[in-house]
Amino acid sequence: MKENCNIKYSLSLVFLSLLFAISCNTSQEQEQEQTSSERSPNFVIVFADDLGYGDLGTFGHPTIKTPNLDRMAVEGQKWTNFYVAASVCTPSRAALLTGRLPVRSGMTSNKSRVLFPNSIKGLPAIEVTLAEQLEKVGYATAAIGKWHLGHKEQYLPTNNGFDYYFGIPYSNDMDLKTDKGYMEYWQDREAIKTEDFNVPLIRNTEIIERPANQNTITKRYSEEAVKFIQEHKNEPFFVYLAHNLPHIPLFASQEFIGTSQRGLYGDVVEEIDYGVGQILTALEEEGIAENTVVVFTSDNGPWLPFGTHGGSAGLLYAGKGTTWEGGMREPTVFWSPGYVKPAIISSLGSTMDLFTTFSVMAGVPLPDDRIIDGVDLSTTLQNGTESPRESILYYRGPELYAVRLGDYKAHYITQGEYGQFGEREEHDPPLLYNLSHDPSEQHDIAEDHPEVIQQIEALVREHQSKLVVGEDQLAERE
Repeated sequence: MKENCNIKYSLSLVFLSLLFAISCNTSQEQEQEQTSSERSPNFVIVFADDLGYGDLGTFGHPTIKTPNLDRMAVEGQKWTNFYVAASVCTPSRAALLTGRLPVRSGMTSNKSRVLFPNSIKGLPAIEVTLAEQLEKVGYATAAIGKWHLGHKEQYLPTNNGFDYYFGIPYSNDMDLKTDKGYMEYWQDREAIKTEDFNVPLIRNTEIIERPANQNTITKRYSEEAVKFIQEHKNEPFFVYLAHNLPHIPLFASQEFIGTSQRGLYGDVVEEIDYGVGQILTALEEEGIAENTVVVFTSDNGPWLPFGTHGGSAGLLYAGKGTTWEGGMREPTVFWSPGYVKPAIISSLGSTMDLFTTFSVMAGVPLPDDRIIDGVDLSTTLQNGTESPRESILYYRGPELYAVRLGDYKAHYITQGEYGQFGEREEHDPPLLYNLSHDPSEQHDIAEDHPEVIQQIEALVREHQSKLVVGEDQLAERE
């Protein structure tokens, strides 16, 4: 009898221990879930270089396969009217990171459209970057890839709010070592090799490789992004992954060479897409996908003079360097299982809106000592409703060339680039297009809608009445 009592007592202890363990585990899981839900969302921006509006599968390309970006568009939001603030690299990147038109910061110029290896200046220290915003509330921040906002140490990412930097300081076609002229060099594309471009690869502020091996650079950028996510999964983080491709020269890892029906350009885009897939997988495996917002877009439209080594703007007119739609409307997708409601958004958005939207989502007050041009898109992301943005200003250098208000776009000045799409021409009255009906900008309807032109001109007067043009940061060179 005593032995039976001891057995019953022992079983009771085991049972109570199991109940206690289950209770503790449940409490810990609830605590972890609560901590995760209360934590500010993580942000990942993947920024391509010179990618055309028509270069992704989900945006209509018939042979470039982008299954991971297509997945983001289906599970998240596909934005069909999303814009950059400039049609070339430097001012476009400045606008994304500051939420401001580059004309305000001086990161645009009539003398030099972008920064070069012999440029003296860069992004002014007075500007507040998205990384600086997020670090105010404890975010870990990383810039990976192409910077192009100043190559001198004081202008690098680590002096602009980023804890970590791994990338190249300007475009991958710069520091070209050749006796030929720039355009002549590109005639023999089979002879192009990565060693011809003496571009430095930098970790934080130290050059670790020169010339950078561009054959493997896309792969390494994606790996760096995944590593940073894994290392900072227990705290809020911001990753700005700015690929330097598919800007020419085109290079891809050995695993991707010859795999796309679109040739080398397609190989490059498909490797970028593969890296996006690695990021999504890492977020899911670490259990933080629900709490992370990922956005993919490009800095400007395709560099069309390079033929099959350049991209496609799809049905949009012109490309990089211009203020036509092909130069500044970009393929854009947002993804987050926890924050983004699946939808196709055809209302307006801008890369400048990322500064405002992510600041609001992270609970960081916007700077109140300057004009911020970004609009808060968080309600649209979360509910799939129409965007609050009503207009787009198309600047080329410090000049306003065109304005979009709702469906209508007025061109006050048109100008091609790289020997294509015509010389500079001023228009009075402006050309007017309904971009919902005519996204290719083929049918001028100015005579039929003088009232629309008046509305746009009122918007321009309001904008210019408050505009203070920043000191030119691009013109001065060594």
